[in-house]
Amino acid sequence: MLRFAIILALVLPSFAAAAPCGNTSNGFDVWKQDFAKQAKRAGVKKKGLQALAQSQYANRTIAADRNQKSFKYSLDKFMRVRGADTIVAQGRKRKARNPQFYAALERQYGVPSGVLIAIHGMETGFGNFMGDSQVVSAITTLAYDCRRSEFFIPHAIGALKLVDQGSITTATKGAKHGELGHTQFLPGNALTYGVDATGDGRVDFYNMTDALASTANFLRQKGWKPGRGYQPGQPNFRVIQQWNAASVYQQSIAIMAARIDG
Repeated sequence: MLRFAIILALVLPSFAAAAPCGNTSNGFDVWKQDFAKQAKRAGVKKKGLQALAQSQYANRTIAADRNQKSFKYSLDKFMRVRGADTIVAQGRKRKARNPQFYAALERQYGVPSGVLIAIHGMETGFGNFMGDSQVVSAITTLAYDCRRSEFFIPHAIGALKLVDQGSITTATKGAKHGELGHTQFLPGNALTYGVDATGDGRVDFYNMTDALASTANFLRQKGWKPGRGYQPGQPNFRVIQQWNAASVYQQSIAIMAARIDG
């Protein structure tokens, strides 16, 4: 009996170590309290922990997560729905207006203008709409949600660390899955690959210069080979695949980038 009690005492903390995920708002507040301990162990400081405490269950995020229809379209339909022709036309104009900016990024990171411009256009219409959901609430909701909690937990930790660093606040708005800024970085990636290209001491993903430099840095760090091709089957296409998992998205970026650079 004593032996059983010792075993039980050893096992119970492991069950109590993490509050369970959930598929409704019930349990979110209890989970947050537990997640705060995990976040603190991961290095999240006071501001980040306060942001976690203030976060709210994001019903719109869950609705969006359950209804990602556009990625099931054919390539042609996806490109029509996402306005590929407009992105290419506007992208060429943007490149022509500011060639030195994009050339400097390519010199530093090896990523062609067209790729960065296509991602910028696809993600936010060149910064015209960067989202209307609170980033911290959205990403913590997805970390709590059972469907993909393991994937989103590191990004939730990342978001809280970005709050600590001053890159975002509890009020910062982004996409419904917690992506932020001009090119819609997931917070964990933003934390890892963010670049202060303006030199003001802060990585600001809502500043186009910082955002595009950070995007180029992400691609380079993921294995972009300067001067090599980026169409399907070419060396750099697998790097585009690291940006977004949807095949129609990947192919669209490659096609639009070639048209912009052409």
